[in-house]
Amino acid sequence: MTPASVESLFALPFADLMYQAQTAHRRHFDPNTVQLSTLLSIKTGGCSEDCGYCSQSARYKTEVDNEALMPLDDVIAAAKAARANGATRFCMGAAWRGPKDRDLAAVADMVRAVKDLGMETCATLGMLRDGQAEQLADAGLDYYNHNLDTSSDYYDQVITTHTHQDRLDTLSKARTAGMKLCCGGIMGMGESREQRARFIAELAALDPAPESVPINLLVRVPGTPMGAGEALDPIEFVRTIAVARICLPTSYVRLSAGRTQMPDHLQALCFLAGANSIFYGEKLLTTPNPRASGDQSLFDKLGVRPLELTNETAQRSCA
Repeated sequence: MTPASVESLFALPFADLMYQAQTAHRRHFDPNTVQLSTLLSIKTGGCSEDCGYCSQSARYKTEVDNEALMPLDDVIAAAKAARANGATRFCMGAAWRGPKDRDLAAVADMVRAVKDLGMETCATLGMLRDGQAEQLADAGLDYYNHNLDTSSDYYDQVITTHTHQDRLDTLSKARTAGMKLCCGGIMGMGESREQRARFIAELAALDPAPESVPINLLVRVPGTPMGAGEALDPIEFVRTIAVARICLPTSYVRLSAGRTQMPDHLQALCFLAGANSIFYGEKLLTTPNPRASGDQSLFDKLGVRPLELTNETAQRSCA
């Protein structure tokens, strides 16, 4: 799939694009189920990298403080609460360029504890060095999240302290260690439609494709380089979800950050376009997220039900 062929999907009449996305979605998934994940920041702030969108970079003056790694008991308590609210996957994020060995050992303990609760596990810890992916896999980590963020030709407009290839190298390490991949990006960072198409083509070119594809709408954080700017057109965002669904037909497409900016009817369009996973809970890493009660109310309006974790779904790719 070439960037040009992906861009041609973006250019389709909206009804035709949605029809293709719905067709692809129904071929591989129950269109009336949504997978629920909960994301917890286990180590917040103080990151050395210069990602232009990120509230946790030590290079920017934001309201996020540098905090130590959370204690194991607190992580277990949060995972139990997430499970009680219906989440089937628990995702742990740490604001590091990459984990030190002593920190990785502590995270491995967290992974084991969450697995013992019967939940799927995911972690986003930055770039991995040789041997670290294997340690996480041995602890039982199901998914490693490492987003491409944007297209290779726009990447240095967003991040300069590491490269697009660095991202690909970490994804390769995680895949080689036997973990599934959670890999997506952020829309609305000033990229063009052509660059959004290239980004989706680059995701689809990963072999195999990521099992989970989070599509984030930029949350503009004051104090970051991307704290101000023109918002992405909502229909263009829905088009992006639909194109991702068509190009990544067997992946779970997660409607991720930015949902607090989306009214119910816009989220409904995103589900119609093929999104079938969300982050569930009142907070992402540092940004707000809709209340679980609000999400349940929306699901009731749409006739959507949460995906239940069964033996079959536990073995299948899930996001």
